[in-house]
Amino acid sequence: MATDTLKSSGTGAGGAAGVRRLLLDNGALTALIVLVIAMSALSGDFLTTDNLLNVGVQAAVTAILAFGATFVIVAAGIDLSVGSVAALSATVLAWSATSHGVPVFLAVVLAVATGIAAGLVNGFLIAYGKLPPFIATLAMLSVGRGLALVISEGSPIAFPDSVSHLGDTLGGWLPVPVLVMVLMGLIAAFVLGRTYIGRSMYAIGGNEEAARLSGLRVQKQKLAIYALSGLFAAVAGIVLAARLSSAQPQAANGYELDAIAAVVIGGASLAGGTGKASGTLIGALILAVLRNGLNLLNVSAFWQQVVIGVVIALAVLLDTVRRKAGATPLAAGTGGNKGKQAGTYALAAVVTVALVAATSLLHTGSSSATPKIGLSLSTLNNPFFVQIRAGAQAEARKQGVDLTVTDAQNDASQQANQLQNFTSSGLGAIIVNPVDSDAASNSVKAAGKAGIPVIAVDRGVNNATTATLVASDNVTGGELAAKTIAEKLGGQGKIVILQGQAGTSAARERAQGFANGLKAYPGIQVVAQQPADFDRTKGLDVMSNLLQAHPDVQGVIAANDEMALGAIKALGSKAGSSVSVIGFDGTPDGLTAVKNGTLYASVAQQPSQLGKIAVDNALKSIEDQRIPSAIKVPVKVVTKDNVAGFTG
Repeated sequence: MATDTLKSSGTGAGGAAGVRRLLLDNGALTALIVLVIAMSALSGDFLTTDNLLNVGVQAAVTAILAFGATFVIVAAGIDLSVGSVAALSATVLAWSATSHGVPVFLAVVLAVATGIAAGLVNGFLIAYGKLPPFIATLAMLSVGRGLALVISEGSPIAFPDSVSHLGDTLGGWLPVPVLVMVLMGLIAAFVLGRTYIGRSMYAIGGNEEAARLSGLRVQKQKLAIYALSGLFAAVAGIVLAARLSSAQPQAANGYELDAIAAVVIGGASLAGGTGKASGTLIGALILAVLRNGLNLLNVSAFWQQVVIGVVIALAVLLDTVRRKAGATPLAAGTGGNKGKQAGTYALAAVVTVALVAATSLLHTGSSSATPKIGLSLSTLNNPFFVQIRAGAQAEARKQGVDLTVTDAQNDASQQANQLQNFTSSGLGAIIVNPVDSDAASNSVKAAGKAGIPVIAVDRGVNNATTATLVASDNVTGGELAAKTIAEKLGGQGKIVILQGQAGTSAARERAQGFANGLKAYPGIQVVAQQPADFDRTKGLDVMSNLLQAHPDVQGVIAANDEMALGAIKALGSKAGSSVSVIGFDGTPDGLTAVKNGTLYASVAQQPSQLGKIAVDNALKSIEDQRIPSAIKVPVKVVTKDNVAGFTG
């Protein structure tokens, strides 16, 4: 284990001063202990074996990425590309193994080689191209993500079964991702504390010019350092994709920030020269405990972001206070106080167990007869899903149900974590609106094994059994949208289609409906189809780009109102005059645009009804009542002629 453990510059301290020194020198560990005790006191679901294993699984990907980032930060660098490199490596593995028949072992080697190659490019640009690390790795962030999207064509790729076992458990209880995290942590600790390149990292981070003058080949060492970061990113990507049973080209988006945060929280300095694997692991666990506990306490995902930011700021502040207190980092590779450090960890474990055992008494006999249901939504940044939540909450209040709502923020991995938390909390039923229909399958299967019924809403779950699917008839809706635009254009004209988020059943079914409906109108020419991920901003950008190539377009079909509204913004005065735009969902903003005439029509769903029906059927499943395998909520084409009487 690398030892940048802080050593007091004073000659001795006792009593309160000694405790203060202990806390300052082990700030991250102290914070982790306080968090565990606090979460144990606040939630009776936190301190269970299943949930603690969940915390380990949820920390695994961030920790593995952070171990690689530790090498770079110790050497006074930064790597913003690790999330994109993780997604690219996983995509290469799935693409080569499934689409091109490459043996799985060779596909894994190719994925790891991809991560190393990306790291080498970063290292070359920084060491020999003299680019600042921030700029070089920012460029690789974009390149890596773009290549993942190009290779996958924007759609998730199923992971080989033999590799998917990395997301399973050993003996039915020990998660493989946790074992991989521990193994990679031991490798990182060995590299930092016992190898020449590890000592080089501390030397370069401490004073690069002094390291160069002492004979260290700084440029070559930087190549190796960034290559190691790429290697760890590739392993993290494989573990993440195994958990989701698919390689997601948009996976690990923003994870580079979590990785850097874990390193900093663990006691490393962004100025370089200090950092250790054990501290990084503690930092990753702090982030995982925070998110897990806040999920269990039903804290909004938006506030979770605020809390994480505050924790990072406090970690840096603690580092500043610690240094001002006179602590100095011990030289890398020295082992003078390893015994003391081990004793500190042992003492911390004993204190934590004792205090947690005491707080657990607070929850004895606190079980409630109120039915508990969890609702995991793909995002709450879209009015459609906000309406689903509103309908679900209204029905929960009416039925006397304790409803916990989480927001996955369009991150399939974050949703997997939330579903894991729901499962370990022993809820009566779970409602899921999948970010990705394939990625949710493992989590739904786990809930099924635990005897918890799962209701899918708006989007289905592939390769897993759900109690029912509550959704609008997306195929019929797509056909209605195609018929509406064709009739508006008189059966002749050029149109573009803005597609939804790849991998979701809603996007797939609506696209199928568009295609089916347009078959009856051979005079309608689809000049372009591009995904805009159900997002208004992306709808604006994609439509703006398409107009450059197709300025004479006469119609637009968007797979939801948000993308349609973005397209209207791009079209400007053309919208509603020379170009007719059709949306889907019937959101409040969409219906307002229909009234104003800029949106010709919206294939309106009833999202609040979706939420209401989902909660009603979740309650029936808890009571072992029979429910249909699919419940279709009708859709309706709303135009300016009938929008006034439409209530949704």
